[in-house]
Amino acid sequence: MLEMSLETPSSPVTPGRGVVDDDHFHDQCGLFGVVGHPEAVHLTYMGLYALQHRGQESAGIVASDGEQLRMEKGMGLVNDVFTESRLEKLSGARAVGHVRYSTAGETVASNAQPYLIECHRGPIAVGHNGNIVNAAILRQELEAAGSIFQSTSDTEVILHLYARSHRERLEDAIAASLSKVMGAFSLLFLTPDALVAARDPWGFRPLVLGRLEGATIVASETCALDLIDAEYVREIEPGEILVVDGEGVRSFHPFPPEPAAHCIFEHVYFARPDSLVFGRTVLESRLLLGRQLAREAPAAADVVVPVPDSGMGAALGYAQESGLPFEWGLIRNHYVGRTFIQPRQSIRSVGVKIKLNPVQQVLKGRRVVLIDDSIVRGTTSRKLVRMVREAGAREVHVRISCPPTTGPCYYGIDTPLSSELIAASHTVEEIGRYIEADSLAYLTHEGLLASVDDAEGRRHCTACFSRRYPVAVSVPSESQMRLFEKARS
Repeated sequence: MLEMSLETPSSPVTPGRGVVDDDHFHDQCGLFGVVGHPEAVHLTYMGLYALQHRGQESAGIVASDGEQLRMEKGMGLVNDVFTESRLEKLSGARAVGHVRYSTAGETVASNAQPYLIECHRGPIAVGHNGNIVNAAILRQELEAAGSIFQSTSDTEVILHLYARSHRERLEDAIAASLSKVMGAFSLLFLTPDALVAARDPWGFRPLVLGRLEGATIVASETCALDLIDAEYVREIEPGEILVVDGEGVRSFHPFPPEPAAHCIFEHVYFARPDSLVFGRTVLESRLLLGRQLAREAPAAADVVVPVPDSGMGAALGYAQESGLPFEWGLIRNHYVGRTFIQPRQSIRSVGVKIKLNPVQQVLKGRRVVLIDDSIVRGTTSRKLVRMVREAGAREVHVRISCPPTTGPCYYGIDTPLSSELIAASHTVEEIGRYIEADSLAYLTHEGLLASVDDAEGRRHCTACFSRRYPVAVSVPSESQMRLFEKARS
């Protein structure tokens, strides 16, 4: 048995287009699951709050009372979707939740997760963080065999494969289905009597295991465990499938091992600074990124100013290493929604200032080092430099706490095509002139890896900087990705 409630907006938001000057990479998705707690639904609701930074387009929860699955989900932030009355419709000691930012599929209600289906095995729900790079090929094959898809998301492919499996045990059917997909996946499955967590063999996306008063918790980041006072136990290992049911907790590794390829952007930007990701504190990594950047690219300046919130950790590290003061030269408005409407011509030059406002007392007459985590298209950086200069800064030196971004990500990050990435076709000097900075410098690739204690580059995916893809990509054109193959080297 399953019950579903889906809230549909009057007009869907186009990803990355509603926010003023939205020129950053976007978080993928966030997962949270609970087994064995009478307040599983409310714990999941709280866990999704902690993971809101990983997805702001939709939110959903599926709960099990041991006999049936019930679902509530909708478009928007967690507090927009879940009223007390909607939470009261969910009950049981097991639940999984999901917050989404689309990386594959449109931003529409039908793509909101978790997905909940009924098949010959009974009801099952799934939430996904990542991106299945061979989803288009698999979908064509499934449709040719008669499958009917209800969404445009790559995640639905996994459910169709699961429904077609003839394996008897739940975990064997899931393993058989996942053995056919390639790319990045951290997944939570829920049936009436079991929760299953799975992580791809490369370990692209984080997934952690926790414990609370005898209950088992699974989450994308440890900050979600902290919020509910749960104990961090360990990472779900790359290639691991973990099953939590009436028999307890058990795990197995059904996939051939692969070289680790943890997404380094989790440490640069995506994860919350208070999280432990891939066994390392994110704030520590960002401080070290800033310190290394100060050693590699010093500037004759008076003050270090972060671009909030993404540049905070690196800016603090840069200030500590350089000896320059760290000051709040830009103040962020945290209450600008995804669908801010641009004013008419009667109110000009709002632009990026709706999100960031300069502090003239900090900037006027001073040489400023402006720290940010990345430059994507360069449009926002250019506006920020102009804003800081108009506020009275004598010089503006831009420092970026990662290398130039030259390639798109195919593993669960919403990145532009190569043709839209300014560093893919312009030198650092050309970018510096475009953004109108007095100087521009990026952290080196070697400095990036050293800052996350991976000097030899054996544990992280850096494809967006190096274009060396752990799961090799063969693309006829940027607008039509058709074939992805596993790297043989």
